[in-house]
Amino acid sequence: MIIKSLGNPYSENTDLRHGADCDCDACSGPGHDTRDAAPQDMSSEQMMERAVESAIVRSVFGQNDIGRRSFMGMIGGTTAAAALASVFPVKEAAAAILDDLGPPEKTDLNIGFVPITCATPIIMAQPLGFYERYGLNAKVIKTAGWAVARDKSLSGEYDASHMLTPMPLAMTLGAGSMAEPYIMPAVENINGQAIVLSNEHLDKRDPKQWKGFTFGVPFEYSMHNFLLRYYVAEHGLDPDVDIQIRVVPPPEMVANLRAGNLDGYLSPDPFNQRAVYEGIGFIHLLTKELWEGHPCCAFAAPLSFAQELPNTYGALLKSIIDATQYASKAENRAEIAEAISPTNYLNQPVTVVQQVLTGTYADGLGEVKRVPDRIDFDPFPWHSMGIWILTQMKRWGYIEGDVDYKSVAEQVYLAADARKVMKDLGYDAPEVTYKSHTIMGKTFDPATPEDYVNSFAIGAS
Repeated sequence: MIIKSLGNPYSENTDLRHGADCDCDACSGPGHDTRDAAPQDMSSEQMMERAVESAIVRSVFGQNDIGRRSFMGMIGGTTAAAALASVFPVKEAAAAILDDLGPPEKTDLNIGFVPITCATPIIMAQPLGFYERYGLNAKVIKTAGWAVARDKSLSGEYDASHMLTPMPLAMTLGAGSMAEPYIMPAVENINGQAIVLSNEHLDKRDPKQWKGFTFGVPFEYSMHNFLLRYYVAEHGLDPDVDIQIRVVPPPEMVANLRAGNLDGYLSPDPFNQRAVYEGIGFIHLLTKELWEGHPCCAFAAPLSFAQELPNTYGALLKSIIDATQYASKAENRAEIAEAISPTNYLNQPVTVVQQVLTGTYADGLGEVKRVPDRIDFDPFPWHSMGIWILTQMKRWGYIEGDVDYKSVAEQVYLAADARKVMKDLGYDAPEVTYKSHTIMGKTFDPATPEDYVNSFAIGAS
Protein backbone atom coordinates (compact mmCIF):
# COMPACT_ATOMS: atom_id res chain seq x y z
CA MET A 1 0.00 0.00 0.00
CA ILE A 2 1.18 3.55 -0.76
CA ILE A 3 0.00 6.81 0.77
CA LYS A 4 -0.08 9.39 -1.99
CA SER A 5 -1.68 12.12 0.12
CA LEU A 6 1.44 12.00 2.31
CA GLY A 7 3.85 12.13 -0.61
CA ASN A 8 6.85 14.42 -0.81
CA PRO A 9 5.43 18.00 -0.97
CA TYR A 10 8.54 19.17 -2.84
CA SER A 11 8.10 16.63 -5.66
CA GLU A 12 6.42 17.26 -9.00
CA ASN A 13 5.58 13.56 -9.27
CA THR A 14 2.84 13.25 -6.66
CA ASP A 15 -0.62 14.75 -6.47
CA LEU A 16 -1.22 15.57 -2.80
CA ARG A 17 -4.97 15.82 -3.35
CA HIS A 18 -5.23 12.05 -3.71
CA GLY A 19 -5.63 9.90 -0.62
CA ALA A 20 -4.68 6.33 0.23
CA ASP A 21 -7.99 4.94 -1.03
CA CYS A 22 -8.19 7.02 -4.21
CA ASP A 23 -9.05 4.86 -7.22
CA CYS A 24 -8.69 7.46 -9.97
CA ASP A 25 -6.56 6.66 -13.02
CA ALA A 26 -3.68 8.73 -11.69
CA CYS A 27 -3.49 6.65 -8.54
CA SER A 28 -4.55 3.19 -9.64
CA GLY A 29 -4.48 3.14 -13.41
CA PRO A 30 -1.74 1.61 -15.55
CA GLY A 31 1.55 3.40 -15.16
CA HIS A 32 0.50 5.45 -12.13
CA ASP A 33 3.43 7.30 -10.61
CA THR A 34 4.38 6.32 -7.05
CA ARG A 35 7.99 7.46 -7.01
CA ASP A 36 7.53 9.94 -4.21
CA ALA A 37 4.52 8.45 -2.40
CA ALA A 38 4.89 7.86 1.31
CA PRO A 39 5.85 4.24 2.08
CA GLN A 40 3.62 2.01 4.16
CA ASP A 41 6.28 1.52 6.84
CA MET A 42 6.44 5.18 7.90
CA SER A 43 5.92 5.51 11.63
CA SER A 44 2.88 7.49 12.74
CA GLU A 45 5.20 10.22 14.01
CA GLN A 46 6.83 10.47 10.58
CA MET A 47 3.41 10.49 8.95
CA MET A 48 2.25 13.34 11.17
CA GLU A 49 5.40 15.33 10.38
CA ARG A 50 4.89 14.73 6.65
CA ALA A 51 1.21 15.69 6.86
CA VAL A 52 2.00 18.96 8.66
CA GLU A 53 4.80 19.85 6.25
CA SER A 54 2.58 19.07 3.26
CA ALA A 55 -0.19 21.26 4.67
CA ILE A 56 2.23 24.18 5.07
CA VAL A 57 3.63 23.82 1.55
CA ARG A 58 0.15 23.51 0.02
CA SER A 59 -0.99 26.63 1.87
CA VAL A 60 1.88 28.58 0.33
CA PHE A 61 0.46 27.72 -3.09
CA GLY A 62 -3.12 28.49 -2.12
CA GLN A 63 -4.02 24.77 -2.16
CA ASN A 64 -3.34 24.83 -5.93
CA ASP A 65 -1.57 21.50 -6.33
CA ILE A 66 -1.12 21.90 -10.08
CA GLY A 67 0.70 25.17 -9.43
CA ARG A 68 2.82 23.53 -6.73
CA ARG A 69 3.84 20.67 -9.02
CA SER A 70 4.64 23.04 -11.90
CA PHE A 71 6.81 25.19 -9.64
CA MET A 72 8.68 22.15 -8.27
CA GLY A 73 9.27 20.91 -11.80
CA MET A 74 10.74 24.23 -12.90
CA ILE A 75 13.21 24.85 -10.09
CA GLY A 76 13.57 21.44 -8.44
CA GLY A 77 12.34 20.21 -5.09
CA THR A 78 15.62 20.68 -3.22
CA THR A 79 15.93 24.31 -4.34
CA ALA A 80 12.28 24.95 -3.50
CA ALA A 81 12.66 23.47 -0.02
CA ALA A 82 15.74 25.62 0.65
CA ALA A 83 14.04 28.74 -0.68
CA LEU A 84 10.92 28.22 1.41
CA ALA A 85 12.99 27.45 4.51
CA SER A 86 14.89 30.71 4.07
CA VAL A 87 11.71 32.76 4.49
CA PHE A 88 9.55 30.41 6.57
CA PRO A 89 10.71 27.99 9.29
CA VAL A 90 8.87 24.93 7.93
CA LYS A 91 10.50 22.34 10.21
CA GLU A 92 10.07 24.49 13.32
CA ALA A 93 6.44 25.18 12.45
CA ALA A 94 5.78 21.49 11.94
CA ALA A 95 7.36 20.69 15.31
CA ALA A 96 5.29 23.36 17.04
CA ILE A 97 2.08 22.06 15.50
CA LEU A 98 2.91 18.50 16.52
CA ASP A 99 3.54 19.61 20.11
CA ASP A 100 0.02 21.03 20.27
CA LEU A 101 -2.15 19.33 17.72
CA GLY A 102 -5.33 20.97 18.95
CA PRO A 103 -8.73 19.44 19.73
CA PRO A 104 -9.68 15.98 18.49
CA GLU A 105 -11.20 15.91 15.01
CA LYS A 106 -13.66 13.28 16.25
CA THR A 107 -14.77 13.05 19.87
CA ASP A 108 -17.41 10.30 19.79
CA LEU A 109 -15.54 7.01 19.59
CA ASN A 110 -16.44 3.33 19.77
CA ILE A 111 -13.78 1.20 21.43
CA GLY A 112 -14.19 -2.55 21.60
CA PHE A 113 -13.09 -4.67 24.54
CA VAL A 114 -13.30 -8.31 25.53
CA PRO A 115 -14.37 -8.58 29.21
CA ILE A 116 -11.10 -9.62 30.84
CA THR A 117 -8.84 -7.94 33.38
CA CYS A 118 -6.18 -7.43 30.69
CA ALA A 119 -8.48 -4.70 29.33
CA THR A 120 -8.44 -2.86 32.66
CA PRO A 121 -7.01 0.47 31.38
CA ILE A 122 -9.36 0.63 28.39
CA ILE A 123 -12.40 -0.22 30.53
CA MET A 124 -11.62 1.90 33.61
CA ALA A 125 -10.82 4.93 31.46
CA GLN A 126 -14.57 5.35 30.95
CA PRO A 127 -15.97 5.25 34.53
CA LEU A 128 -12.89 6.96 35.99
CA GLY A 129 -12.94 9.81 33.46
CA PHE A 130 -9.66 9.37 31.57
CA TYR A 131 -11.26 9.74 28.14
CA GLU A 132 -13.05 12.93 29.19
CA ARG A 133 -9.78 14.32 30.53
CA TYR A 134 -8.49 14.46 26.96
CA GLY A 135 -11.66 15.73 25.30
CA LEU A 136 -13.10 12.40 24.17
CA ASN A 137 -16.56 10.92 24.51
CA ALA A 138 -15.51 7.29 24.18
CA LYS A 139 -17.95 4.43 24.43
CA VAL A 140 -16.41 1.10 25.41
CA ILE A 141 -18.30 -1.81 23.90
CA LYS A 142 -18.25 -5.32 25.33
CA THR A 143 -17.31 -7.90 22.71
CA ALA A 144 -17.74 -11.66 23.05
CA GLY A 145 -14.39 -12.75 21.65
CA TRP A 146 -11.38 -11.88 19.55
CA ALA A 147 -12.67 -12.90 16.14
CA VAL A 148 -15.59 -10.53 16.65
CA ALA A 149 -13.27 -7.76 17.89
CA ARG A 150 -11.04 -8.21 14.84
CA ASP A 151 -13.93 -8.20 12.37
CA LYS A 152 -15.64 -5.16 13.91
CA SER A 153 -12.35 -3.29 13.83
CA LEU A 154 -11.69 -4.23 10.20
CA SER A 155 -15.21 -3.15 9.22
CA GLY A 156 -14.80 0.25 10.90
CA GLU A 157 -17.50 -0.37 13.50
CA TYR A 158 -14.83 0.15 16.15
CA ASP A 159 -12.53 3.15 15.91
CA ALA A 160 -9.95 1.36 18.04
CA SER A 161 -9.92 -1.80 20.08
CA HIS A 162 -8.51 -3.84 22.90
CA MET A 163 -6.52 -6.57 21.12
CA LEU A 164 -4.11 -9.36 21.91
CA THR A 165 -0.52 -8.29 21.22
CA PRO A 166 -0.06 -10.78 18.31
CA MET A 167 -3.24 -9.62 16.55
CA PRO A 168 -2.06 -6.36 14.92
CA LEU A 169 1.05 -8.19 13.69
CA ALA A 170 -1.08 -10.95 12.19
CA MET A 171 -3.61 -8.53 10.69
CA THR A 172 -0.86 -6.44 9.10
CA LEU A 173 0.63 -9.59 7.55
CA GLY A 174 -2.76 -10.97 6.50
CA ALA A 175 -2.44 -14.03 8.74
CA GLY A 176 -5.92 -15.30 9.59
CA SER A 177 -7.68 -12.34 7.96
CA MET A 178 -7.43 -9.88 5.11
CA ALA A 179 -4.19 -7.89 5.23
CA GLU A 180 -4.71 -4.43 6.70
CA PRO A 181 -1.95 -2.24 8.20
CA TYR A 182 -2.50 -1.97 11.96
CA ILE A 183 -0.66 -0.11 14.67
CA MET A 184 -0.15 -0.95 18.33
CA PRO A 185 1.10 2.13 20.18
CA ALA A 186 0.53 0.78 23.70
CA VAL A 187 0.58 -2.49 25.62
CA GLU A 188 -2.23 -2.83 28.14
CA ASN A 189 -0.99 -5.43 30.57
CA ILE A 190 1.98 -7.64 31.31
CA ASN A 191 1.67 -11.03 33.03
CA GLY A 192 -1.95 -11.67 34.08
CA GLN A 193 -2.61 -15.16 32.66
CA ALA A 194 -2.54 -18.66 34.09
CA ILE A 195 -2.84 -22.33 33.25
CA VAL A 196 -5.91 -23.80 34.95
CA LEU A 197 -6.65 -27.51 35.20
CA SER A 198 -9.90 -29.22 36.11
CA ASN A 199 -10.08 -30.58 39.64
CA GLU A 200 -10.31 -34.00 38.01
CA HIS A 201 -6.60 -33.65 37.25
CA LEU A 202 -5.27 -32.81 40.70
CA ASP A 203 -2.92 -35.77 40.36
CA LYS A 204 -1.57 -34.68 36.97
CA ARG A 205 0.67 -31.72 37.72
CA ASP A 206 3.43 -32.94 35.38
CA PRO A 207 2.79 -31.80 31.77
CA LYS A 208 4.21 -35.09 30.54
CA GLN A 209 0.93 -36.58 31.84
CA TRP A 210 -1.18 -34.34 29.59
CA LYS A 211 -1.16 -36.45 26.43
CA GLY A 212 -4.71 -36.54 25.08
CA PHE A 213 -5.82 -33.45 27.04
CA THR A 214 -7.94 -30.75 25.46
CA PHE A 215 -6.99 -27.16 26.30
CA GLY A 216 -8.73 -23.90 25.61
CA VAL A 217 -7.06 -20.68 24.46
CA PRO A 218 -8.93 -17.46 23.63
CA PHE A 219 -7.60 -17.01 20.09
CA GLU A 220 -5.04 -18.51 17.72
CA TYR A 221 -3.10 -15.24 17.50
CA SER A 222 -2.66 -14.86 21.25
CA MET A 223 0.12 -15.01 23.80
CA HIS A 224 -2.02 -17.69 25.46
CA ASN A 225 -1.70 -20.01 22.47
CA PHE A 226 2.00 -19.33 21.99
CA LEU A 227 2.88 -19.67 25.70
CA LEU A 228 0.89 -22.89 26.03
CA ARG A 229 2.60 -24.33 22.97
CA TYR A 230 6.01 -23.24 24.27
CA TYR A 231 5.34 -24.75 27.70
CA VAL A 232 4.18 -28.19 26.60
CA ALA A 233 6.89 -28.40 23.91
CA GLU A 234 9.55 -27.72 26.54
CA HIS A 235 8.14 -30.76 28.36
CA GLY A 236 8.42 -32.94 25.25
CA LEU A 237 4.84 -32.74 23.93
CA ASP A 238 3.99 -31.67 20.41
CA PRO A 239 1.01 -29.30 20.81
CA ASP A 240 -0.28 -30.23 17.35
CA VAL A 241 -0.13 -33.97 18.01
CA ASP A 242 -0.15 -34.83 21.72
CA ILE A 243 -2.82 -32.41 22.93
CA GLN A 244 -5.76 -30.65 21.35
CA ILE A 245 -5.98 -26.85 21.49
CA ARG A 246 -9.39 -25.25 20.97
CA VAL A 247 -10.27 -21.60 20.58
CA VAL A 248 -12.84 -20.73 23.25
CA PRO A 249 -14.04 -17.16 23.95
CA PRO A 250 -12.87 -16.18 27.45
CA PRO A 251 -16.40 -15.81 28.93
CA GLU A 252 -17.09 -19.45 27.94
CA MET A 253 -13.97 -20.98 29.50
CA VAL A 254 -15.45 -21.79 32.91
CA ALA A 255 -18.63 -23.35 31.53
CA ASN A 256 -16.60 -25.58 29.21
CA LEU A 257 -14.34 -26.66 32.05
CA ARG A 258 -17.37 -27.51 34.19
CA ALA A 259 -18.99 -29.47 31.36
CA GLY A 260 -15.85 -31.54 30.80
CA ASN A 261 -15.28 -30.16 27.30
CA LEU A 262 -11.88 -28.89 28.43
CA ASP A 263 -9.28 -30.49 30.68
CA GLY A 264 -7.72 -27.10 31.22
CA TYR A 265 -7.02 -23.77 29.64
CA LEU A 266 -4.47 -21.03 29.37
CA SER A 267 -6.74 -18.06 29.70
CA PRO A 268 -6.86 -14.41 30.64
CA ASP A 269 -8.24 -13.51 34.03
CA PRO A 270 -10.67 -13.26 35.72
CA PHE A 271 -11.62 -16.68 34.34
CA ASN A 272 -8.68 -18.45 35.94
CA GLN A 273 -9.70 -17.15 39.32
CA ARG A 274 -13.37 -17.71 38.54
CA ALA A 275 -12.70 -21.46 38.11
CA VAL A 276 -11.24 -21.52 41.62
CA TYR A 277 -14.14 -19.41 42.93
CA GLU A 278 -16.60 -21.91 41.42
CA GLY A 279 -14.70 -24.85 42.92
CA ILE A 280 -14.13 -26.61 39.59
CA GLY A 281 -10.47 -25.89 38.82
CA PHE A 282 -7.09 -24.96 40.24
CA ILE A 283 -4.24 -22.71 39.13
CA HIS A 284 -1.43 -24.89 37.82
CA LEU A 285 0.88 -21.91 37.33
CA LEU A 286 0.87 -18.22 36.48
CA THR A 287 2.32 -17.33 33.08
CA LYS A 288 4.70 -14.91 34.78
CA GLU A 289 6.47 -18.07 35.93
CA LEU A 290 7.15 -18.86 32.28
CA TRP A 291 8.14 -15.33 31.23
CA GLU A 292 8.31 -12.60 33.82
CA GLY A 293 6.88 -9.40 32.35
CA HIS A 294 5.51 -10.92 29.15
CA PRO A 295 3.02 -8.80 27.18
CA CYS A 296 -0.55 -9.92 26.71
CA CYS A 297 -3.13 -7.36 25.58
CA ALA A 298 -2.83 -4.01 23.89
CA PHE A 299 -4.52 -0.95 22.47
CA ALA A 300 -4.59 -1.15 18.67
CA ALA A 301 -6.15 0.60 15.70
CA PRO A 302 -6.00 0.65 11.91
CA LEU A 303 -3.10 2.68 10.56
CA SER A 304 -5.68 4.84 8.79
CA PHE A 305 -7.05 5.99 12.15
CA ALA A 306 -3.76 7.71 13.02
CA GLN A 307 -3.38 9.05 9.48
CA GLU A 308 -6.83 10.56 9.15
CA LEU A 309 -7.48 11.66 12.76
CA PRO A 310 -4.06 12.52 14.23
CA ASN A 311 -5.44 14.73 17.01
CA THR A 312 -7.99 12.11 18.02
CA TYR A 313 -5.34 9.41 17.89
CA GLY A 314 -3.03 11.47 20.10
CA ALA A 315 -5.78 12.21 22.64
CA LEU A 316 -6.84 8.57 22.78
CA LEU A 317 -3.28 7.36 23.23
CA LYS A 318 -2.82 9.83 26.08
CA SER A 319 -6.03 8.56 27.71
CA ILE A 320 -4.92 4.94 27.48
CA ILE A 321 -1.35 5.49 28.67
CA ASP A 322 -2.50 7.68 31.56
CA ALA A 323 -5.02 5.02 32.63
CA THR A 324 -2.40 2.27 32.25
CA GLN A 325 0.00 4.12 34.54
CA TYR A 326 -2.80 4.66 37.07
CA ALA A 327 -3.58 0.94 37.00
CA SER A 328 0.08 0.09 37.58
CA LYS A 329 -0.08 1.49 41.13
CA ALA A 330 -1.02 -1.14 43.71
CA GLU A 331 -2.90 1.36 45.86
CA ASN A 332 -5.41 1.94 43.05
CA ARG A 333 -6.26 -1.71 42.36
CA ALA A 334 -9.16 -2.10 44.82
CA GLU A 335 -10.86 1.02 43.45
CA ILE A 336 -10.35 -0.20 39.91
CA ALA A 337 -11.81 -3.62 40.73
CA GLU A 338 -14.99 -1.92 41.94
CA ALA A 339 -15.15 0.20 38.79
CA ILE A 340 -14.74 -2.59 36.22
CA SER A 341 -16.68 -5.47 37.85
CA PRO A 342 -20.28 -4.36 37.02
CA THR A 343 -22.44 -6.08 34.43
CA ASN A 344 -21.68 -3.65 31.60
CA TYR A 345 -17.96 -4.31 31.97
CA LEU A 346 -16.59 -7.61 33.35
CA ASN A 347 -19.81 -8.88 34.94
CA GLN A 348 -17.84 -10.62 37.69
CA PRO A 349 -17.96 -10.75 41.50
CA VAL A 350 -15.80 -7.94 42.89
CA THR A 351 -14.05 -10.51 45.08
CA VAL A 352 -12.80 -12.40 42.03
CA VAL A 353 -11.53 -9.28 40.28
CA GLN A 354 -9.86 -8.01 43.46
CA GLN A 355 -8.01 -11.31 43.90
CA VAL A 356 -6.61 -10.93 40.38
CA LEU A 357 -5.70 -7.24 40.57
CA THR A 358 -4.26 -7.28 44.10
CA GLY A 359 -2.45 -10.60 43.68
CA THR A 360 -3.75 -12.03 46.95
CA TYR A 361 -5.73 -15.06 45.85
CA ALA A 362 -6.79 -18.63 46.54
CA ASP A 363 -5.05 -21.06 44.21
CA GLY A 364 -7.59 -23.90 44.41
CA LEU A 365 -5.01 -26.14 46.08
CA GLY A 366 -5.72 -24.98 49.60
CA GLU A 367 -3.29 -22.06 49.72
CA VAL A 368 -3.62 -18.29 49.63
CA LYS A 369 -0.92 -16.78 47.43
CA ARG A 370 0.45 -13.25 47.55
CA VAL A 371 1.85 -12.21 44.17
CA PRO A 372 1.41 -8.42 43.78
CA ASP A 373 2.45 -8.50 40.11
CA ARG A 374 0.26 -11.44 39.16
CA ILE A 375 -0.99 -8.86 36.65
CA ASP A 376 0.73 -5.58 36.00
CA PHE A 377 0.37 -2.69 33.59
CA ASP A 378 3.14 -1.21 31.45
CA PRO A 379 2.30 0.55 28.16
CA PHE A 380 5.68 0.42 26.42
CA PRO A 381 5.53 -1.76 23.25
CA TRP A 382 9.01 -3.27 23.06
CA HIS A 383 10.01 -4.12 19.51
CA SER A 384 11.83 -7.17 20.85
CA MET A 385 8.55 -8.53 22.21
CA GLY A 386 7.01 -8.15 18.77
CA ILE A 387 9.89 -10.07 17.23
CA TRP A 388 9.49 -12.92 19.76
CA ILE A 389 5.80 -13.20 18.87
CA LEU A 390 6.68 -13.34 15.16
CA THR A 391 9.19 -16.14 15.84
CA GLN A 392 6.44 -18.21 17.43
CA MET A 393 4.08 -17.52 14.56
CA LYS A 394 6.83 -18.79 12.25
CA ARG A 395 7.68 -21.73 14.52
CA TRP A 396 4.12 -23.06 14.53
CA GLY A 397 3.31 -22.41 10.87
CA TYR A 398 1.03 -19.37 11.21
CA ILE A 399 3.30 -17.46 8.84
CA GLU A 400 5.62 -18.95 6.22
CA GLY A 401 8.55 -17.96 4.11
CA ASP A 402 11.01 -15.18 4.79
CA VAL A 403 9.97 -12.78 7.56
CA ASP A 404 11.45 -9.32 8.00
CA TYR A 405 11.03 -9.51 11.76
CA LYS A 406 12.54 -6.13 12.59
CA SER A 407 10.65 -4.20 9.92
CA VAL A 408 7.27 -5.69 10.82
CA ALA A 409 7.74 -5.20 14.56
CA GLU A 410 8.77 -1.57 14.11
CA GLN A 411 5.97 -0.86 11.66
CA VAL A 412 3.28 -2.18 14.03
CA TYR A 413 4.62 -1.59 17.56
CA LEU A 414 4.88 2.21 17.75
CA ALA A 415 7.39 2.56 20.54
CA ALA A 416 8.29 6.15 19.54
CA ASP A 417 4.67 7.25 19.98
CA ALA A 418 4.43 5.55 23.37
CA ARG A 419 7.70 7.07 24.54
CA LYS A 420 6.68 10.60 23.51
CA VAL A 421 3.31 10.40 25.24
CA MET A 422 4.79 8.83 28.36
CA LYS A 423 7.33 11.63 28.63
CA ASP A 424 4.71 14.30 27.86
CA LEU A 425 2.64 12.97 30.75
CA GLY A 426 5.64 12.96 33.09
CA TYR A 427 6.29 9.21 33.14
CA ASP A 428 9.60 7.44 32.65
CA ALA A 429 10.05 5.74 29.30
CA PRO A 430 12.80 3.46 27.94
CA GLU A 431 15.28 5.04 25.55
CA VAL A 432 15.81 1.77 23.68
CA THR A 433 13.22 -0.51 22.11
CA TYR A 434 15.06 -3.84 22.07
CA LYS A 435 16.22 -6.07 24.90
CA SER A 436 16.77 -9.77 25.50
CA HIS A 437 14.03 -11.79 27.18
CA THR A 438 14.14 -15.02 29.17
CA ILE A 439 11.40 -17.56 28.57
CA MET A 440 11.55 -20.72 30.70
CA GLY A 441 15.26 -20.18 31.30
CA LYS A 442 16.14 -19.75 27.62
CA THR A 443 17.42 -16.37 26.45
CA PHE A 444 15.87 -14.80 23.39
CA ASP A 445 18.12 -12.44 21.44
CA PRO A 446 15.97 -10.28 19.11
CA ALA A 447 18.97 -9.76 16.82
CA THR A 448 18.94 -13.42 15.71
CA PRO A 449 15.27 -14.41 15.37
CA GLU A 450 15.68 -17.04 12.64
CA ASP A 451 18.37 -18.84 14.64
CA TYR A 452 15.97 -18.84 17.58
CA VAL A 453 13.18 -20.38 15.49
CA ASN A 454 15.54 -23.11 14.29
CA SER A 455 16.82 -23.86 17.80
CA PHE A 456 13.70 -25.77 18.86
CA ALA A 457 13.37 -29.52 18.49
CA ILE A 458 9.57 -29.29 18.26
CA GLY A 459 7.77 -27.05 15.80
CA ALA A 460 5.58 -27.16 12.73
CA SER A 461 6.84 -29.72 10.25
